[in-house]
Amino acid sequence: MQLALPQLAAHLQKGLRSLYTLHGDEPLLAQEAADAIRTVARAQGFSERTVYTVAGAHFDWSDVLASGSALSLFADKQMLEIRIPSGKPGKEGSAALQQLAESSQGQTDNLTLVVLPRLDAATRKGAWFGALESFGVTVPIEPVDRPALPMWIAQRLQQQGQRVAAGEEGQRTLLFFADRVEGNLLAAHQEIQKLGLLFPAGELTQAQVESAVLNVARYDVFKLSEAVLSGQLARVQRMLEGLQAEGEAAVLVHYTLAEDIRALKRVKDAMAQGRPMPMALRENRIWGVKEKLYERVLPRLSDANLARMLLAAHQVDGIVKGLKVPEWPADGWQALQRLAMRMCRACAPR
Repeated sequence: MQLALPQLAAHLQKGLRSLYTLHGDEPLLAQEAADAIRTVARAQGFSERTVYTVAGAHFDWSDVLASGSALSLFADKQMLEIRIPSGKPGKEGSAALQQLAESSQGQTDNLTLVVLPRLDAATRKGAWFGALESFGVTVPIEPVDRPALPMWIAQRLQQQGQRVAAGEEGQRTLLFFADRVEGNLLAAHQEIQKLGLLFPAGELTQAQVESAVLNVARYDVFKLSEAVLSGQLARVQRMLEGLQAEGEAAVLVHYTLAEDIRALKRVKDAMAQGRPMPMALRENRIWGVKEKLYERVLPRLSDANLARMLLAAHQVDGIVKGLKVPEWPADGWQALQRLAMRMCRACAPR
């Protein structure tokens, strides 16, 4: 059984299952979900907790299986927590997890919680994960994307009795807040808590938020690609400045931008040869968020426009590797910014 994270609290109020699996790469949300399960478990008498962290190929799963089947010597009920940071339990672990999942049926004295990182599609189709999903409850921990971040901040403020002003002023405040904490949800949570300590319950002004919230944003080079394809000029500039400040390799940033240009050209050429856009996108392994962005951008990009961007990407490739190119900045990051701005303007909604 798969359960969305927002549904977990209501699910726990109705009753506790004997097997839960959390999987995702958002530490704050994963920790909160695990804490919610532990809190309900303690309230229902699961006073003993044993934690195993699976590290290395020689991890001994026999102890885990023994704990999962044994009755507690010190408490009526016990909780078994299995953390697999790599997301790969191995052959022995796969068999052990399937055995644990099957034996969890009808259990009232043992509760098992499995904590995993984000899993790819192939791993989620594996027999061991299928057993966890079939015999227990799996909860994917999805990241809070940038468009959803202002609302997430507003909800968290509301939980501690605070809110921003209504209307446009409040929206500007939330956008400012989101810009400062993008890509760093744990720090965003800490900044929200700080507002609760600094100011009383009630309405927060934009000046109060701006004076208190630090710039703790962390940027992902792959999210930069999505921002460029969305034509978000101001956000792209912030992201480039942030990536440079964090010490990201200029070569990696260039590769990400150039690969998008090359992929756009490949899909455009395939469409010119008669392939439908969905087929061309699949053949070039474009799916998810990027698939929707490509679908919007491709019809407005001419062959000449793509050719100019390909040439620009080739020139910037030399610059980030130390070469000088006429009419381009000698600094690699400045050249990357010019390339990204050109791409943004070409992709921006009209």
